[in-house]
Amino acid sequence: MEMIALALAGLLLVGWFLGQPWLREQRRRRWRAQPFPAAWRRILRRRVPLVRRLPAYLQLQLKQRIQVFLAEVPFIGCDGLVVTDEMRVTVAAQASLLLLNRPQAAFTELRQVLLYPGAFVVDRVRPAGGGVQHDDRRVLAGESWSQGQVLLSWHDALMGAADPDDGHNVVIHEFAHQLDQITGAANGAPPLAGRLHYQRWSQVLGAAFDRLRQQLAAGEPTLFDAYGATEPAEFFAVATEVFFEQPQRLAAEHPALYAELRGYYQVDPAGW
Repeated sequence: MEMIALALAGLLLVGWFLGQPWLREQRRRRWRAQPFPAAWRRILRRRVPLVRRLPAYLQLQLKQRIQVFLAEVPFIGCDGLVVTDEMRVTVAAQASLLLLNRPQAAFTELRQVLLYPGAFVVDRVRPAGGGVQHDDRRVLAGESWSQGQVLLSWHDALMGAADPDDGHNVVIHEFAHQLDQITGAANGAPPLAGRLHYQRWSQVLGAAFDRLRQQLAAGEPTLFDAYGATEPAEFFAVATEVFFEQPQRLAAEHPALYAELRGYYQVDPAGW
């Protein structure tokens, strides 16, 4: 009898695990079906002007994505910040742009958003070789952790949303890192369709990354922020900012890169 009870318990546990994706999708379907709150609509109009450019069907998708995001992801105020719906909706709207037109796409590792009033300080220990370590102190506007946290300065998140044409958006940047970190440490290649896609991605983004570094070394002006030249993971995040905020320039100056990002994100912001 004990063996039978253990076997039944095992089957129930397996059934519970197998049912989780189905239950999660049922919850998300209910959240998407709810009316989008009028107060949230006013926040989008006031704080996230990029939304007005989207075709009507993408605006609807975005609102549904926002509803799911805010139902699933807790926001934690840091340094005394009291989190409001204005903050939550403004951040969720910018992050959800990265998931449009991709029904299966999600920030699967995201557990919470930590929101600071402004730039925040992060202390780290950095190995310097020979067993020596240095303490690094950095002032940041945002950071994405592979453990499932995104840290954001509310001031910078607000300013990034207010100007949708400058190519700088800390929320888009950090949530691009979240996509990159789905399979582990960020390396500039989020989960893609297959081996051939990874090869093309590596060739196109690698060439654009090398070109950026060459331009900076020569003192030439660049479309991308210089921070994108530090490593491939940062280049992917910086390029994603430009893709959504300066798509016409990106398509004109880097057509292969634009095409690769358009294929990945499944949207064409140059036509909005």
